[in-house]
Amino acid sequence: MFPQTAEAQVLVPFAGPGAGTAPLTWGQLAIMQDMRETGWTHNVSGAHPVPAGVTVAEVAAQLGDLMSRHPALRMRLGTDEHGEPCQVVSAAGEVALDVLDVPDDADPADVAKFAYELGHARLLAPYDLYRDWSVRMAVIRHRGVLVHRVLTLDHLVVDGTATALLMADLGLVDLAARRAPDPRTVQLLDLGRRERTPPLRRVSDRAVRHWEAHLRTIAPTTFGEVTNPAGRHGRRFWHGRFSSPAAYLAVQAIARRTRTDTSRVLLAVIAVAVGRATGASPLTAKLIVGNRFRPGFAEAIAPLSQNGVLTVDATDTTVDEVVVRARRASVAAGMYAYYDPVQLAEASARLDDERGYPARVTCRINDRRVVTRQAAEDGARAEEVTPEQIRRKAAETFLVWDGTLDHLPEQAFITVEDQPETIFLQVIFDLGCFTEAQAEALLRGVEEVAVEAAFDPAAPTRIAG
Repeated sequence: MFPQTAEAQVLVPFAGPGAGTAPLTWGQLAIMQDMRETGWTHNVSGAHPVPAGVTVAEVAAQLGDLMSRHPALRMRLGTDEHGEPCQVVSAAGEVALDVLDVPDDADPADVAKFAYELGHARLLAPYDLYRDWSVRMAVIRHRGVLVHRVLTLDHLVVDGTATALLMADLGLVDLAARRAPDPRTVQLLDLGRRERTPPLRRVSDRAVRHWEAHLRTIAPTTFGEVTNPAGRHGRRFWHGRFSSPAAYLAVQAIARRTRTDTSRVLLAVIAVAVGRATGASPLTAKLIVGNRFRPGFAEAIAPLSQNGVLTVDATDTTVDEVVVRARRASVAAGMYAYYDPVQLAEASARLDDERGYPARVTCRINDRRVVTRQAAEDGARAEEVTPEQIRRKAAETFLVWDGTLDHLPEQAFITVEDQPETIFLQVIFDLGCFTEAQAEALLRGVEEVAVEAAFDPAAPTRIAG
């Protein structure tokens, strides 16, 4: 966009405690497995406005302090005595802060677009996990003042909650419900060591048994075989966005009536929408679980999220009953979502042999809300939603297909994004297994199911057995 953009680097020194080596954590092994299966970087990246008056020196000081305070950010991969990857945390070093000057005559809207595009480019840019620091930061200067900051993090050291914690440290988000510092907060190296001890091996054993119960009799794939190899416009794997402020209010109304949280209501609504659009009910899905309820995990800078597994039956019942089932299933999924991915892979291979065919769960759901989740829950407990409020929001719903991917290990990947006052879904579908009409019916069905059940405890799922 700006071919004459000037770029410089400020080398920022850092030093802090916690240096050493350790085995990879289960969360890191899970992320590396996702990287191999998808071919994606799984970076976390985005652009943020810079408050007026902030200088390059102040941003550099923030970056150095962040690197010094959190040993996880000083982690790179190494090789252990067996030739396997391991964690190596350095005591000190230097990290680069990129400073980009855009032309004075550039329109501020174009500068903001440039910042967004830089964040997106860095989202896709791979890390050298053995050489690069996990934090990449750039500032954009326009007419002599800083206007945007682009922060990129390697998913090998953070998950969604850890990212929000770091952003709060930088003043980029306000975590109003953040807990007081916990002296038990685990560091990445300690976690890698603990996960090799007998007590945590037993935790993994129990989790894998839970997975086995769900995997033992599943079909080869969740949504059947490929029936349309050409997909949509000659491409199979499409990603898109669906946003519904009306569904947001309806989910709050259901949560208030059923006395549960919006995440479990949304899980139930998605299960019903899937069943209506595809006939897949009961639905067995992977649910990404944060694991932050475990002692010492709430404030940890570490990738603690792992896949849980659950089954929700939405056949011949009411939406409210599916909420009850989803709540029960998600609690169990959360209890058994902390495990050694290598052990789970071995159990999955054994089950494939026992049932006589390979099978996998190819629907994944991820509620990534961190910053906006509390507001949604507070809204569900506050004033009652009215039908008129939902009707007024209905015109704001949108669905767009943004582009294609080369590969996806799942047939459907549904992510609830951290956007205020809407149900905002980032989705990827294998349109070799779904028709385009099915995919769109599923997404629009999220709003339809929620609105139908918002004020009717007897609203049926309309999924026949």
